[in-house]
Formats: sequence, C-alpha cells, structure tokens
Amino acid sequence: MSASELAAAVREALAVDRDTFREAALAEAEELKSEVREGTFDNTQALVGLELELYGVDAGTDGLRRMSRQLLGLIGFEKELGLHNAEMQTSPQPLTEYGLLGQLKELQAHVAPAQERANADDLRLVADGMWTVPPVGETATEYLTDSVEQDGVMIGTNMSDAVRYHAMANTGYPSRCALDAPHVSLQAETVMPESLITSIQPHYQVPHAPDLPRYFRYALRVAGPLLALGVNSPFFPPDLYDDVAGERVVADAHMENRVGVFESVLNPPEGDAAEPKVCFPPDFETVEEAIDDIATDSCIVPMDVPDGNRFDDRFRHLRHKHGSYWRWVRPVFDGGSRSSANARIEFRPLPAQPTLRDCVAFEAVFAGLMESLTRRQHPVRRLDWETARENFYAACRDGLQADMTWVTADGAETTAIDEVCGELLEYARDGLETRGLETEEARQYIRPLRERLDRRTTPARWKHEHVRGSVAAGAPLAEAVWGMQAEYIDRQSTTLVEGSFADWL
Repeated sequence: MSASELAAAVREALAVDRDTFREAALAEAEELKSEVREGTFDNTQALVGLELELYGVDAGTDGLRRMSRQLLGLIGFEKELGLHNAEMQTSPQPLTEYGLLGQLKELQAHVAPAQERANADDLRLVADGMWTVPPVGETATEYLTDSVEQDGVMIGTNMSDAVRYHAMANTGYPSRCALDAPHVSLQAETVMPESLITSIQPHYQVPHAPDLPRYFRYALRVAGPLLALGVNSPFFPPDLYDDVAGERVVADAHMENRVGVFESVLNPPEGDAAEPKVCFPPDFETVEEAIDDIATDSCIVPMDVPDGNRFDDRFRHLRHKHGSYWRWVRPVFDGGSRSSANARIEFRPLPAQPTLRDCVAFEAVFAGLMESLTRRQHPVRRLDWETARENFYAACRDGLQADMTWVTADGAETTAIDEVCGELLEYARDGLETRGLETEEARQYIRPLRERLDRRTTPARWKHEHVRGSVAAGAPLAEAVWGMQAEYIDRQSTTLVEGSFADWL
C-alpha cells in the first residue's frame, strides 16, 4: 500500500462517527450478555491456546531486520506493529496430556521450518522480551521515530501498513507515544516505540461463562508471581539511554521494562483527563460487568467494521473495541460459529521467552492454576486487589527479588518468594493432574519454571548479570548490552525449538 493510499485509508477510518459506533457496541454488548445467559458461550471442557511474537535480526550482525510481507506469508506468520515483527497463534486444544503436547508440537512444527526458510535470507527469528541492537546503519532512536506526514496524516515509516496502527497517531485519544524508564527518554509522533517489545499470551477457556469473574480474580492474583518468573527485558537499545554511567543504568534497571513501554507509549500523559487503557484491570463481580467494561472502554479508532459470516460478527463493533482494550489480563468473548463460541481469559503480562518449551511451561502453569485454585477455593482469592496490583509492578521492577505478598493455602500471609512461587507451582501441578496428566508429565511442563525459582535466575537476571559483569570489567554500556544480546541469540539458536532456558544455566 502506497503512502497516499494508507493516508486515505486512515482518514476514512477516522471519519467514522464515534457516537454511532459506540451505540452499536453497546447494543451488541446487551445481545452478548443474553447469549452468555443462554449458555451459548459454555463449553464442556477447558481449552488452551497461545500467541507468540518474534522479531527478525540479521544473521551476521544481530541487528534488527525488517521482514518482507512476502516472507511472512511464506513462513505462515502474521504481521505485527513493526516491520521487524511476526506473530503466530496456536490452535485451541483441550487442557489434557495430548492438548498440551499438541501446543508444543504445533509451535515446533511452525517455528522450525520458518527459521529454516528465514535462514536462507540470512535472517534469524528471535524470541525475546525486547530487542537491543538496531538495524545496521541506523540508531534505535531513528528507527523508532522515523515518520512522514502524508496528506495531513502522520505515518510511521517502519510500521506495518495496517490502518489501525497508523490511525492511533492521528486520532483524538492522547497516546503519549513516549518511553519513560530509568535513564531512558524518547518522544515519537507515532506508537512505533511500542514495537520494541514482544510477548507471549496464554489463553484459558472457562467451561461456564458466568463463572469467568471467579477465574479472573485468581488470574489477577497470580499475575505478579508468574511475571516474576518470566521477566526478560531489563535493557533498552543503548542509544536510548541518557548520558549517564553504565554502572547507574545497570544498578537502576527494571527486570521487565516491557510493561512500562506498553503503558508509557499508549496511555495518556500523567494528569490527562483521559483514562489509561493499558493497566492492571479491576475485579469483576459478574460476567455482565466484564462485558460492560469492554463496551464502555474508550475506543481509540472507531472503524466501519464490515459484517461477515462468523457467529461473532454479530458483535463486530464490540470485538473491534476489544482490540484496543489493553488490560494486562482481559476477558475475551468470541467464536467463529455458535458451537465454538467461548469465554476465555487472555494473560498478557509475559514477555517472549528464550525457548518454545518455556512458552508452553507458562501456558501449562497458568492453565493449571486456573483449574486448581478455583476448584480448591484457594484463600489467595481474599488477597486485596491493591496488593495484587502492587505485586505485579514489584515483579516488573525486581523479578524474583521483588517484595510480594501471598496468602498461603492455610490462610497465612507470606512474603517469602520460595513459598509464594513454590506453592503456585504445586497448585499448577495439581490442576494439570486434575485434567488427567500423570504427576511426572505435569512436572515436566512445570520444570523449566521450577529451575528458574531454584536457581533464582530468570532470563532477565541472566541478561543483567552478563551486562553487569562486562560493565564492571570496564566495557562501555553499548558493548556490554550488545555482547549480551549476541550471546542470547547464539544460545537460542540451538535451544529455541528443542531446549529450555534451564540449558543455559
């Protein structure tokens, strides 16, 4: 799509009447509530799925690489925000021994040939929380801020040509389009800085849709501990740092900067009257309340959404709104047909992981927790929402060294990370066994995360120690960060498909 065609498409999208769109979404929300009450979104068993994001780098330099749309089509990935991004989704599978194995095998079957095809173009696909090496001949600042004005529309030069991405920079919603992290500052004209980050997003389908708030409450309470085990983005591309000593950057680094990037780029500036859209969500008392939260959320880019043949096209305006309902945990209601209609929880805090087995470990643990905590009525449900939120942001800052509060199975409060995460992993095992897995099978899925806890080493801590050691030995910060990134990519090249992060330790 040419720049003029893209600009015209953005203007057309922005011309949609907001009030008309909002009324359509609200009416669809009422219809959705009716379908939920009638049992349309109930299912006989829990299903799981996973979204995986990757980015491309040059095989010779480790520098970020733009991927052609033709290549993405050939390797079967979807385009994401940046031209360097790629995304895939697994097929929903039952939460059983065969379903989880199917999730892993589908990822391996998809990623292995994609990597082989990319290698033919001297390209590597990398699973990581944040890239740090910009394209050859460019700085990260240049890559993230390069934009042009075309017929009155601001277009990000390195963004995919999806209309909604570009419309975000040209709408009335006051996205900050900035980075705000320790010793980092960047201002852009588009949301392109959000393309620094990549994620995995496990999905868990609840059997009975009206019960979603009960599962959702537990999902919010496990968000902090699970993120603490998964942190993987402690450093930015070096040229984004202010002129401070490398030792200060290392000392003040957050273990998970992905959360801060998403919030500072897409939310309004502090003090603005507009509500932040990227946030830790509230508890819901009823499923109707969850639907209303989506329906009344501000829509950044209302669009003329065409009708189609899917069952959930009846809720197409609401579904479009959901695309910018950026909560760290969010409810989802969709389905291509009435028989496949489902209510599920999308768990969004986790960065992309070093290997596919680590990705599936988080998928299995999250699903196991949703099964076990609800069945056992674990008392952590009584942990107040404010503490759950504090746990989440503490995990962003400090990973497994964070101060977090947990309520144990016997109702006592604890801040001991061994007890917090240890109990969490045991309940995940129990949940998987409830779904028919043998004890050792369940432990195999959990083991990659157990190893992290036992060794107190997350991917972010591994990166941090690598850079800290280099800086302490006298290396400039850029050299230390890029050296770490080269080692990360090198180790991943032999473990992404078959190994686990524990093999690095």
